[in-house]
Amino acid sequence: MVGVTDPTSRMLRLLTLLQTHRFWPGVELSDRLEISPRTLRRDIDRLRELGYPVDATRGAAGGYRLQAGSDLPPLLLDDDEAVAIAVGLRTAAGGSIAGIEETSVRALAKLEQVLPARLRRRVNTLKTVTVPLAFAPRETIEPETLTILAQACRDAERLQFEYRRRDGESATRAVEPHRLVSVGRRWYLVAWDVHRADWRTFRLDRLEAPRTSGARFAPRELPAEDAAAFVRQSLRSIPTRYEADVTLHVPAEAVADRVRPFGGTVEAVDDERCRMRMTGDSLPWLAAGISLLECDFELHGPPELAAWMRGLHGRIDAGVAVSPAG
Repeated sequence: MVGVTDPTSRMLRLLTLLQTHRFWPGVELSDRLEISPRTLRRDIDRLRELGYPVDATRGAAGGYRLQAGSDLPPLLLDDDEAVAIAVGLRTAAGGSIAGIEETSVRALAKLEQVLPARLRRRVNTLKTVTVPLAFAPRETIEPETLTILAQACRDAERLQFEYRRRDGESATRAVEPHRLVSVGRRWYLVAWDVHRADWRTFRLDRLEAPRTSGARFAPRELPAEDAAAFVRQSLRSIPTRYEADVTLHVPAEAVADRVRPFGGTVEAVDDERCRMRMTGDSLPWLAAGISLLECDFELHGPPELAAWMRGLHGRIDAGVAVSPAG
């Protein structure tokens, strides 16, 4: 069996797997690392010598688990992992998880104190050349909710929660959670709805009092390429109040990535024009999505959007028509 030959790299991979705090059968760990059971046992012994409390279960169904709730030695991060965490904390400092902004700033300050100078330069360079688009409505999620859902997804454990539908009605839902998906400033849970016997997406800002049942389940096959693709499909099928139909006087490839954050799709008309469709419940939101593209366009509908934009145009004209002081 040929696996990772560098013992340090192999032990870091082993530690990464164990830090999920799930039970790993020895055979599965050996297969993941492409090493023999004997080498795995030696690596486990080395981790214990370094202070990592690894429990072992012997026998044919034996395996390993990292003790929960123990004081662990400092976590080792490579350069890319350290930069990724720092960037993630910067994003979280202005994110959509309630109460996490101040915590993220404190954690980021501690991390940057111990980052080598070369990594601090990488993080600060990324900060100076990126600007967040904070136009979307802010709907915050409690960190405890996110943690409970993430752990239930990881451990394949059934969940119950109260869920408020679009019409305002609430009901208790029992689900088999699959994945969490972040779309812009919104979070979604992809799960198998036990009572409806079908896959569903749940907006986390409408979800309350999540609790695990203690019952495990065998994961099902998601009817999509991945959870993100499933959420995209679900969002497209949700009825919305308005659908903007616009011809843009630019090639489709020039605006495809820019309309996606607004939930828009584009289709080429010819080499110089494309047809865009964008759905939403807010006329100002749709108008902003069109205006921020900064290109000539023809609005085909809906009439309510056309009337709203004409009113906005009039207010803008009136506002800029003031004669300069002279």
